[in-house]
Amino acid sequence: MKSATGRIVMCVTVGEGSLLGLPAVIGKQPYTLTAMVRRGSEVGFVGRQDFEDVIQAEPSLYPEVLQVLVAEIRFARKALCEN
Repeated sequence: MKSATGRIVMCVTVGEGSLLGLPAVIGKQPYTLTAMVRRGSEVGFVGRQDFEDVIQAEPSLYPEVLQVLVAEIRFARKALCEN
């Protein structure tokens, strides 16, 4: 993530099975981060409506979604404190 001046303020490396863009999907806003993938990676896309349908059908996924959101907040706070 870059600041308005172009300075990198957050850079996170994620592993296999990571969910990217969850805050944007839930908040119905554009995602503010850019992703780069390494050769050999497999990337999938789940549209907002499909995501919402799965969450509605499987309420037991709510805690998992919250854990992902909390992890992203922690990474962001850590990155801001280090810069």
